[in-house]
Amino acid sequence: MTDNSRAVAATIAGAMIGGLAGYVLFTERGRAVRRQFEPALDNFVRELNSFRLTVEKAAGAASEGWKLLNEAMESGSQRSRYPSVHQTSPF
Repeated sequence: MTDNSRAVAATIAGAMIGGLAGYVLFTERGRAVRRQFEPALDNFVRELNSFRLTVEKAAGAASEGWKLLNEAMESGSQRSRYPSVHQTSPF
């Protein structure tokens, strides 16, 4: 892609975005569309936040699982085959 074609593509994309923004912000029908779209967008944001919290909880649970597994593996490898020769006091 040449620099000229990139500039033309960027100009067209900018004009389309600007036209859409102008329609939504400055016309009555655009405002009505925006008012209908905002609740759906709020619901979408709420669902994304809920999903993010679910993923964070799952990651925390997986992390705890790995930590417990590593601790179990370490304690198993540090255990001696033979019991301790030291006697503990019952009192």
